[in-house]
Amino acid sequence: MTLGNQHVVEAAEAKKDHLWLQISSLPYFRGLLRAVEARFYENIDLPAPTLDLGCGDGHFATLAFDRPLEVGIDPWAAPIREAVKRGGYREVIRASGDDIPFEDAHFASAVSNSVLEHIPNLDPVLKEMARVLEPGAPFIFCVPNHNFLPKLSISTFFDRVHLRFLGNLYRAFFNRIARHHHCNNPDTWRSRLEEAGFDLVDYWHYFSPHAEHVLEWGHYFGLPSLVSRRLFGKWIIAPYRWNLFLTGLITRSSYAEPSIQPDGTYTFYIARRK
Repeated sequence: MTLGNQHVVEAAEAKKDHLWLQISSLPYFRGLLRAVEARFYENIDLPAPTLDLGCGDGHFATLAFDRPLEVGIDPWAAPIREAVKRGGYREVIRASGDDIPFEDAHFASAVSNSVLEHIPNLDPVLKEMARVLEPGAPFIFCVPNHNFLPKLSISTFFDRVHLRFLGNLYRAFFNRIARHHHCNNPDTWRSRLEEAGFDLVDYWHYFSPHAEHVLEWGHYFGLPSLVSRRLFGKWIIAPYRWNLFLTGLITRSSYAEPSIQPDGTYTFYIARRK
């Protein structure tokens, strides 16, 4: 395993306060994870044109990158409409990852931020990504890994009191609400990537078990944000520092932890088209 030291940006070195940008517009558990991930892209070159696979509503790309990416694709209509309004892409297209409407070798780079774990049948998507990328083009993505389910706080508690069957039930429940189909180790991803036409260049684990616990409990404490989203169209009604002071206290230490975590629950990958 290479540790990606040339790519990693620590919180104190980041050009932007990614945490504030994210938690002031998202539920804090999602904002924390996206903020940690956004830092990594500061040291990664994405030659144009760039494809964002699974762009969603465009929120992440609009805040994380200093230029509009050339193309964002997503299969869902409502998020696509939001992505168009945000202006983080030069072009937004409704399309499936296994049928990308561009010619061979069209893109010079691609990203897919916390998307691939949600796709049940990955192999056709990875092969299609290889098709539309030119030889040597970087493909950057991040996903939850093999530590994600074992490190959940509630299931760990059940395991410790010898109620492992309840721990397993909770793991299955949380994985379902998170819509995860793949929480795999790097060897599994290396095999997938090589089969699709990529070389795995670098990877590192991030987001410690403690940070994952903040994310886990945030799914429950973040319910008011869901109500706000349904009623007013915004996750955060008052995006001001006085209103989010406690949120900042809850998330800042996890954001500031060392980026590379040997037992981290997510993995950041840098692959390259063969």
